[in-house]
Amino acid sequence: MSKTKQQLLARIYDDPKNYPYGFRRSGDFSIRESEALSAYGNLFNALYKGEIEPSDEEDDRIIAVMQGRVEPQTVPEKAWLKYQSRLNRPKLGSLYGNKKATYTSDEDDAIEVDDDTELATSIGSDD
Repeated sequence: MSKTKQQLLARIYDDPKNYPYGFRRSGDFSIRESEALSAYGNLFNALYKGEIEPSDEEDDRIIAVMQGRVEPQTVPEKAWLKYQSRLNRPKLGSLYGNKKATYTSDEDDAIEVDDDTELATSIGSDD
């Protein structure tokens, strides 16, 4: 069953996986942006995923903004692009490097160490 535009706009959009305390409390969005995401998020998400077809010029414009063909002008369009950029931003690496140390248990209990941990063990040793 496909939903209509009115049904999607009637529901409040939330993202408990990425924003468990809501858009307002995340610190990523202004009050106007968080209200726009809550109001228009279901419609934008359905258009983004292709769950519904665009029904008017406004929907065509939203899709064009999502594809980068048109600059965003309204608060909901800007908020949606900001939301997408926040979801797709690269994850930060660790202070101690991004490789995991691999420990193997052979007969001689050899330990495989990457470059980041070699520095840490050489600093800690008293030679």
